[in-house]
Amino acid sequence: MGELVDKVKGNANEAMGKMKQKSDNPRTRDEGRAQEVKGKAQQLAGKVKGALGDDI
Repeated sequence: MGELVDKVKGNANEAMGKMKQKSDNPRTRDEGRAQEVKGKAQQLAGKVKGALGDDI
């Protein structure tokens, strides 16, 4: 189950990060970039868990 949760959270974080990057506020844009990277990392974690049978 962790695989699916990581992938869903990753997609949500990536989407929110992309939205924040469209802001006029430079601080919010920076947060958006960081959040998008976090989302991509979560998706990768989900893929790894899936490949290893969710044993980690």
